[in-house]
Amino acid sequence: MFFLLFVLWIILNGRITLEIAVFGAVICGALYLFLYKFMEYSPKRELVILKCTGRILKYVVFLVVEVIKAALAVSKLILQFDREPDPVLVTFRPGLKTQTGQTLLANSITLTPGTITSDLEDGSYIVHSLDREYAVGIHESDFVEKIRELEILAEGKGEGDVS
Repeated sequence: MFFLLFVLWIILNGRITLEIAVFGAVICGALYLFLYKFMEYSPKRELVILKCTGRILKYVVFLVVEVIKAALAVSKLILQFDREPDPVLVTFRPGLKTQTGQTLLANSITLTPGTITSDLEDGSYIVHSLDREYAVGIHESDFVEKIRELEILAEGKGEGDVS
């Protein structure tokens, strides 16, 4: 994390001098200590995230592909003038263990065109879907399975929450 903060510092400055580098190292060190002490950030979590980077990147690629597919499906629905959308609210409980996993699923659903997570409370989701067809099988979607895999991987490395 310190390295990423320092690289961001250098990029935002636009140039590198000894003064900028020393001042940036001090500021980044202070910010890292603040995160560690007050934001429950730890080197263990950083290692877990680093070890899960491959799976996280695969999830991001999967999410982008699903967003594109959903955008095309919503466009097709909108351009079908003879068919009216059939909006529906769906309630389900996918059984994700961590708050990070639950939040990731809620945000992934909301990012996907045609669906919005209306509420998330105690692991129970209420999702608004633009069409009943989009809500079919949402509780057993690939999103849920991939997030469960990330949770299991994170738990196996010593941390239950990858945030």
